[in-house]
Parts: sequence; C-alpha cells; structure tokens
Amino acid sequence: MENLTWVKSSFSSDEDAPNCVEVAEGASALFLRESEAPSDVLTLTPQALAGLLGFLK
Repeated sequence: MENLTWVKSSFSSDEDAPNCVEVAEGASALFLRESEAPSDVLTLTPQALAGLLGFLK
C-alpha cells in the first residue's frame, strides 16, 4: 500500500483517540480504517464512500 497520511475524524475527541475512524486519500482511492485495527483498511472510490455515507445517515 502506498505511503498514506491518515486523518482522524473530527467527531473523535482526544479522550476517544484510540477509538476513531481515520481516512486517507490515495492516488486513485480513499481509505478508511478503525484506529484500534489499523491493518484492516477499507478501500473505496469517492463515489462508493459518498454512497456509504448516504446509507449510514
């Protein structure tokens, strides 16, 4: 996997630091992971992420 810069969700505060969703942008995909399981990464296109977020709302 390419070298990614992970960004923590703005909904996670400092006390939630070990329990947060992180996202990274790659050359052709977006990546999601749970901070407690950083090796488990979900790879999505921007359209698939938008669909997932729409479904979860």
